Amino acid sequence: MSRLNNVLGGVRGWFVLGCGLLAVALLAYSANAQDGETADATATADTGATDAAAADATASSGEPAPAESAGGSSDEDVIAYINAYIKQGWEDHDVRPSVQASEGEWVRRVYLDVIGRIPTAEEVNDFLALKGRDKKAQLIDRLLNTDEYIEDFAKNWTTTWTNLLIGRTGGTGNNTIISRVGMQQYLRRSFLRNKPYDEMAYELVSANGSNTPGEEGYNGAVNFLLDNLDENATPATAKTAQIFLGLQVQCTQCHNHPFNDWKQNQFWQLNAFFRQTTALRTFDGRQLASVRLEDQDFAGENNNPAEAVIFYELRNGTLQMADPTFVDGTKVAVSGYVNEVNRRDELATLVRKSPYLGQAMVNRTWSHFFGYGFTKPVDDMGPHNPPSHPELLERLGNDFAVHGYDVKQLIKWITLSDAYSLSSRFNSKNAIDDPNLGERPLFSHFYLRQMTAEQLYESLVAATQADQSRGSYEEQEATKSMWLQQFSVAFGTDENDEGTTFNGTIPQTLMMMNGDLIVKATSGEPGTFLYEVATSSRRDADKIAYLYLSALGRRPSKDEIAVANTALRTHQGNTLAAMQDVMWVLLNSNEFILNH
Repeated sequence: MSRLNNVLGGVRGWFVLGCGLLAVALLAYSANAQDGETADATATADTGATDAAAADATASSGEPAPAESAGGSSDEDVIAYINAYIKQGWEDHDVRPSVQASEGEWVRRVYLDVIGRIPTAEEVNDFLALKGRDKKAQLIDRLLNTDEYIEDFAKNWTTTWTNLLIGRTGGTGNNTIISRVGMQQYLRRSFLRNKPYDEMAYELVSANGSNTPGEEGYNGAVNFLLDNLDENATPATAKTAQIFLGLQVQCTQCHNHPFNDWKQNQFWQLNAFFRQTTALRTFDGRQLASVRLEDQDFAGENNNPAEAVIFYELRNGTLQMADPTFVDGTKVAVSGYVNEVNRRDELATLVRKSPYLGQAMVNRTWSHFFGYGFTKPVDDMGPHNPPSHPELLERLGNDFAVHGYDVKQLIKWITLSDAYSLSSRFNSKNAIDDPNLGERPLFSHFYLRQMTAEQLYESLVAATQADQSRGSYEEQEATKSMWLQQFSVAFGTDENDEGTTFNGTIPQTLMMMNGDLIVKATSGEPGTFLYEVATSSRRDADKIAYLYLSALGRRPSKDEIAVANTALRTHQGNTLAAMQDVMWVLLNSNEFILNH
């Protein structure tokens, strides 16, 4: 019998009672209405002593140093600058930050954001048992730099960047010219060796070769551009600017931008860099066999390869000429002969040297950890959309570049900042800090957000070992990709846009109630997670506590223990059945699905 039928049929009273008490316990997460200075059971159940390593959010003092002082900054200097600058924003807006998050809340969000899954019960206990003022720094270093977690780190950021570069559906269709496996392999190897971000950007923009592992001349980086060369590479132009420069230029393809300084000629000047680029397909009968990305001589739309220019049409029908010119006005030679000038390689070099590169990555990474960047959207920077914290964005962009575009170092600065350690519960003095209402973020409390579909999948596996047959990396990713397709929608626009139904819709709700992965996660078959817990020698109270640690990263409150005991009585001592119902309710709670 399905979990839903079990609950509705055999334990309806327990389900209603359990959901009711859990809803009370989770009120602060679903409504975020509790004053941040008031402790409650869910906030303090697992904390023990407060974290001595985290500096108090209000402890920083003094004005932040100017953004230009970035050269040679230590990690401590950068983190101190972040704290001072964010604090200055609180003071300027008469905002009081929320209290520190509990240790359990902090460790859960760190695991989710850094390695893409919640911590196991053992990992929570390991962190709580750490001693010393630098325990948070110890954990960050462990997640980023030790053999124990390097694969998890690389997998999470490979997933994040695969979705960014080719989307959730890229490379999943029949006869697609994208190799999702090839894209993932390139990114995974890059993150495993902590390749500098500017090097990654250069490689992704300039890549040539075959798209599929095992083929001659294989280069997985080509998969970024392969599916973006239609319509004279206008999608490639837009995506390169968005992802690596934080600039939205796609609307200027047809006219000058109505809200910023971007002009139509700038779009086509950037587009001119891609006109030597082509995707070469080979077929085995009617089946696509392989695809290569190459640069070939371009004769220009004026049919003069020595001065190969392109033309675009103004709204009044007038034709205008464009030659390869970067966003800062830097021009390259107009020759269309690849042996004289490889335009895409020149573009990649200009992207790599651009100050936009570091700031765009900082903005995107900050958004990854806080839910909001310094601009909204994160890939639309410029005078028309000024950042909420301009000097901080500039300083972090400078420091990121000075420190060799080290992504792990950037992650360390952000995760050890005071703002990242704050509770998600706001108080009477920071309730106005709500970007959902259109306010600029002040980062005076942690902003609630739902797990991504990928985080949910990996978290269910981590919490319950729901998928024991993990297999190789490629097999794991293929299984996960198939599961994710139920939430992905490709729109077929010029920019290859996508949508997701993993946003509180009925398909997501039904999956969480009775989907295959939830059924596995709550299975009581011999050898499963719940069977092992239920049949262990632990006391029943310890079994319940273990489920809470596994799913929510904390121990249950007294009220929640009382509900679990009711379940045990309802099942007349059948511990396994009670554990199944408790786990089902936990996995369907707001506290589980939210990153808080």
